[in-house]
Amino acid sequence: MRNGLPIAGNGSVLEVLNLGFAYGEVELFQNLRFTVERGDVRVILGPSGSGKTTLLHLLAGLLAIQVGDVQWEGSSIRGLTEEVLARRRLLFTGLIFQHHYLQAELTALENTLVPGYLADKVDPAWGQELLNRVGLLDRAHLPPKALSGGERQRVAVARALYNRPKLLLADEPTGSLDRRNAEKVLGLMLGLAKDLGTAVIIATHDEHLVQGLPELRLGR
Repeated sequence: MRNGLPIAGNGSVLEVLNLGFAYGEVELFQNLRFTVERGDVRVILGPSGSGKTTLLHLLAGLLAIQVGDVQWEGSSIRGLTEEVLARRRLLFTGLIFQHHYLQAELTALENTLVPGYLADKVDPAWGQELLNRVGLLDRAHLPPKALSGGERQRVAVARALYNRPKLLLADEPTGSLDRRNAEKVLGLMLGLAKDLGTAVIIATHDEHLVQGLPELRLGR
């Protein structure tokens, strides 16, 4: 344990096996194969339209698999009912998008606790700890409209990690931020995920921001 956060052990979190996807006649990618271990960080790079978001949606079980397979901890998600998949997704993955998608009527703390309510595991103290880790404990009782863009995205990071997911999927998580806030949000996200032992996959077009991280490039 470090900084009060439990660290997961070693092992395979995600396996992608011969994955392919096409929209009609437009093939985005084929025969993708890779494995992500606990605590790994991977970056998906590519221009707009190359399939970055599509790939993340396949990995999250938000899009039906056409060819190949996606396995979470050795178990295929292909063919699961939507109800079963939604429950597994809630507990296994954390999702961050370019837009924060915070609930306007909820405070920063209440937004952080949303995954806990969905999973029947509400722990306000854990929510406060997460907000503290992203530097927003003093803003916990403010609504999103009272927060800056960077602060809202940091709440989104805390919310995504509330259920201590094995896999964090981030789709252009800093795309709407200036360079200073983008670097801050990325650093907080990766640091907190590391302490939790959470594997991270980031889709982005900003190569400079993620320079030095292991990458997978997509492109037509």
